[in-house]
Amino acid sequence: MDAIAFVQKLETFKTDRLAPIVGAGRTSLAGGAPGDAKKLLQIALANEISVSELAAAWMPSTPEIDVKIALARQAGDEAGHFQLVADRLSALGFDVAGFKVPGESPLFQYLKGLSTSVERVAGGLFTLESIAYAVNENFMAFCDQRGDAETVRIYREYIQPDERAHQQLGHRLLAKYATTPELQRAAREAVAKVLEIATAARAQAAERMGTACFPGC
Repeated sequence: MDAIAFVQKLETFKTDRLAPIVGAGRTSLAGGAPGDAKKLLQIALANEISVSELAAAWMPSTPEIDVKIALARQAGDEAGHFQLVADRLSALGFDVAGFKVPGESPLFQYLKGLSTSVERVAGGLFTLESIAYAVNENFMAFCDQRGDAETVRIYREYIQPDERAHQQLGHRLLAKYATTPELQRAAREAVAKVLEIATAARAQAAERMGTACFPGC
């Protein structure tokens, strides 16, 4: 299949598989989702640093210069998001200095094991950042309902534009490099697996926390 047509088809597949995650957040909002903003932002803090580390870990073994630079940009952006969230948490009275990043999740274990650039772009920039953008929209609505305009502003003005740019980078890079049936199959498998793991993990976390309105990376 032509690479551009493949990526368009993959985009539709991804959007369809994202629907349960997005819908769960909207259901939580409609039901008056409970939740402590400080606890939810700590999830964001862990996610942001994990994605920054992931992109940085991929860089040395990525041969394509444009993919390497895309990962460098992602690593820097996510580190910046970490600092933004950390500053917001500090303003809310949370001791960021005492924060400990949780152990590596099954999702990040899977992502770290991806060995080809097409798989990494498909799983990371193309899919993981799409999940983040979608769930962050629900989280912003959650914060807005609680009058937390500053957190909404941070996400709207800084974090979400970066997440959208990362997705667009992933789209362009897949259209450039997913050019054979084998590479397209690998890309689709990576997208499907990331969505599968993320959907299950977020469902478990939502049950534990009583809300699906927590942020992504």
